[in-house]
Amino acid sequence: MYLIRDVFRCHPGQAAELARRFKLTLPSLESDDGFRHCRVLLDVVADYWTVVLQAEVETLADFERHLRGFSARPSVRAALGDYMALVQSGHREIYRVV
Repeated sequence: MYLIRDVFRCHPGQAAELARRFKLTLPSLESDDGFRHCRVLLDVVADYWTVVLQAEVETLADFERHLRGFSARPSVRAALGDYMALVQSGHREIYRVV
């Protein structure tokens, strides 16, 4: 099993809006992609305006399948729209759960 964390550093004051949008996509991640324990995290003592989208996935092949189809879903497009206008930078972390 793998833990996937997409970490976004937002423009000042935009973290709450990005978190709100990501929360709208959680049902799709769980039902369409089979992700588990999906959640959205906001910074407390991390860099200011940091948002993390975190989920568990059984295999990396499942994650790759998700990458191919996630952004094409109408519900995801409606929720995220131009979300990158809220973001300054970001990175992805993938951990194997032992």
